[in-house]
Amino acid sequence: MSTRVLIVDDHAVVRSGLRLLLDAEKDLEVVGEAGNARDAVFEARTANPDVILLDVVMPDQSGLEAIPTLLHEHPETRILVLSMQDDPRYVREAFGAGASGYVLKEAADAEVVAAIREVAGGGRYVHPALGARLVAAESAEAKRAEEDPLSDREREVLRLLALGHTNQEIS
Repeated sequence: MSTRVLIVDDHAVVRSGLRLLLDAEKDLEVVGEAGNARDAVFEARTANPDVILLDVVMPDQSGLEAIPTLLHEHPETRILVLSMQDDPRYVREAFGAGASGYVLKEAADAEVVAAIREVAGGGRYVHPALGARLVAAESAEAKRAEEDPLSDREREVLRLLALGHTNQEIS
């Protein structure tokens, strides 16, 4: 049984390269391509993929913004984000939106294939270097929260009070 993959990226050359890579694998089948988020939704309706390989930065609507719509229409489909964005905030946002994995475009071919297989099998995948940065960023945020119990808004209100603003002006 093969894993059906839909490739979504706004660059045709990237889609072609990914198709060549995946078509060389016996257990992976590319069932469609889309160049933007809107087309991805329509293509997913007809192709019924097991995994959607989804770029983040695309015209009109980002891949991250499209994840809830894709999952609403196809809750059984797994989404693997393939992106150049190596900021841990993107990873958090992708997983928060419902993605099952996040792999960087700089990854080796074998890693992309392994990530697809992992999420298709029900697992989760994060590029190893990015995962380490994500853990470090969360640790730093937790430490900052312990050191400063005030939220950003509470700090802002306190500053405005110190400047002499009234409650009505602050609100």
